[in-house]
Amino acid sequence: MVSLEPTGVGPLDAAQTEGPPPSRRRWLYLALIAIVLAAAWTLLRGERAPAIAAPVPQVVVAAPLQREVTEWDEYIGRFEASRSVEVRPRVSGQITGVHFTDGQFVRAGQPLFTIDPRPYRASLAEAQARVASASSALALARSDLARAERLVAEDAIAANEVDRLRAEVRVNEAALAAAQATARIRALDVEFTTVRAPIAGRVSDRRIDAGNLVAGDSALLTTINAVDPIHFSFEGSEALFLKARREGLGDAQVEIRLADETGYRWQGRLDFTDNGLDPRSGTIRARAVLQNPDGFLAPGLFGNMRMATGTTVNALLVPDTAVTTDQTRKLLLVVDREGTVAAREVELGPLVDGLRVIRSGLTRSDRVVIQGVQMAIPGQKVQARPGTIAAPPAPANDPGEAPVRAAAASSATVTR
Repeated sequence: MVSLEPTGVGPLDAAQTEGPPPSRRRWLYLALIAIVLAAAWTLLRGERAPAIAAPVPQVVVAAPLQREVTEWDEYIGRFEASRSVEVRPRVSGQITGVHFTDGQFVRAGQPLFTIDPRPYRASLAEAQARVASASSALALARSDLARAERLVAEDAIAANEVDRLRAEVRVNEAALAAAQATARIRALDVEFTTVRAPIAGRVSDRRIDAGNLVAGDSALLTTINAVDPIHFSFEGSEALFLKARREGLGDAQVEIRLADETGYRWQGRLDFTDNGLDPRSGTIRARAVLQNPDGFLAPGLFGNMRMATGTTVNALLVPDTAVTTDQTRKLLLVVDREGTVAAREVELGPLVDGLRVIRSGLTRSDRVVIQGVQMAIPGQKVQARPGTIAAPPAPANDPGEAPVRAAAASSATVTR
């Protein structure tokens, strides 16, 4: 029988059983514990790597632009004919002729329609015959009275007979006057058979064609609108009315642009203000008059009107994008010499081609943030780079008027 018990230890077993001496293992355990404790202490203290400092915001600043501006009040209104007439016949009869083209310009007194004049000419002839008869009767009565007055001097006729003849003369004079008045009426009827334009202007289309019967003073034949000059009617608020009154703008110059126009090319003047305000709306009706020689402007067109309300004033302008809002306050951000941002509460005026007029709260020497407004926080430091504010083009014909005091204007233009 063969025995399986080991007789000795091999080289592999000897290697597995060998290890570091006890003192060395003790130092390894202590070092490991120290590393763990140091990591735990660091975590407990919350120590982190030092943070990188944030960069200083960069903004663009510029001094406000100073320009002379004219402020305007703006209104919306409608053009109206300076005179408008409904053409109606003054006598009855059949329309025998139409003497105009629909929509043409007519002059005062120009024939428009003809009504059959034959019945009225016959009536005129009859009235003229009565005038001749009354004239003959009056001549005979006067002749009889003259003979009677000669006989009275010779006591050949009674005095009462002379009185009768005198009364007969007066009766025939009255009859002649009545006949002449009737003849004049009949002559007018003949004249009214030609319907003429009562005013100069643009005629509408004919409402009745030739061949129709019309009744006097009832049938509408056409209408005529006088468009040179033409009126522009609008309504203003009580505040604007008071401002105009205080500054004496009774005949102020106005400028109007149409719906498809970008410039105010139509010039006129204020010529009428109503005698009272509408108690329901608190507005007052007013009117301007404009020359319209070529008839381009037509009644019913809408337009935007502006009226100069003040003299040319020196104003500070900044880009409208530089204005910020804090609830109900309007603010501008300015940067001082040390680069610190500050907020200025300002009073705004109207826009002038993208630039906002600043009425108060800003000085000419302030450096206003015009770019990077979102990064500028009041009280913080910024890096300010210089910039410029571009001036809008100045119109050639903007008149200078008085400064606005009572109410804010709704627009403005740069004079220079």
